[in-house]
Amino acid sequence: MELSGQAVDVEQDAPPPLVDVDTAVLLLGAGVTAFTHPLLYVKLLIQVGHEPLPSAVGTTMFGRRVRYLPGFFSYAQHIVTVDGKRGLFRGLSPRMVSSAISTVVRSKVKQQVEILSKREDLQTSLRKVVKETSHEMIIQCLSRVATHPLHVMSVRCMAQFVGREVKYGGLFSCMVKIFQEEGVAGFYVGLLPHMVGELLFLWCCNLLAHFINTYAVDESFSQASAIRSYTKFVMGSAVSVLTYSFMLVADLMAVNNCGLAAGLPPRSPIFTSWLHCWNHLSNKGHLFRGSSFFFRRVPVTSLPDIED
Repeated sequence: MELSGQAVDVEQDAPPPLVDVDTAVLLLGAGVTAFTHPLLYVKLLIQVGHEPLPSAVGTTMFGRRVRYLPGFFSYAQHIVTVDGKRGLFRGLSPRMVSSAISTVVRSKVKQQVEILSKREDLQTSLRKVVKETSHEMIIQCLSRVATHPLHVMSVRCMAQFVGREVKYGGLFSCMVKIFQEEGVAGFYVGLLPHMVGELLFLWCCNLLAHFINTYAVDESFSQASAIRSYTKFVMGSAVSVLTYSFMLVADLMAVNNCGLAAGLPPRSPIFTSWLHCWNHLSNKGHLFRGSSFFFRRVPVTSLPDIED
């Protein structure tokens, strides 16, 4: 009787099945994706340079007069005025499918990587960080390759707002249209800069967090463990600023020369490569276009004089 009781206790304490955990993660990911989609929609339109609302004169904290472009809420209200509230969720379905595929791929690859990592004996902390980051890199690369076609579809659906096109509709019609016009390569436009940006972010964030926790945080400090727990988050916020330009270039390449007004002259040059796009943005001073939703100043090159 005691053995059977112990068996019951063990069964009660057992972790939930992996299927249940994956389902919960999928649902959570879908919820977050839907909730944040209007933010990414407005960001994408700003990235492609679509500014349908006039700027307003304001002053900085130092009293200098500048012009500010509308922030997120004004831009979102404009979208609602044109397309209604449902318009804020244009391009959502490819992102939902992408989120689900990414979760499944990451889960399956992570299981295999963990099995392999258990066989290795890492002696130093730095070697452990490098090995773990290498595993994360594999997961990130496979996830990006699997979901990038859906990212291209979503970006093009959203970019149709600029020229009021209806070229890209549902998920299946997007796939057919891209395959007919561009072949398989069309699904992976902008993949390289996107992947480079993500891998730079991953390595810089993990290595910087490791070196700061190892050499900058004093063990004698009472709050050392608390500081270490936040280091990676702070590093991630800082590094994301440095790698943002890669994501911008990737999104612009996904739209460029695909038949939409947002990716064609006069709104945008035809880019021959992502480096061509990078150089163009750099020369214009637009490598961080769309990185902020609020207090967006008109670029100096666009506003030579604002004095009365």
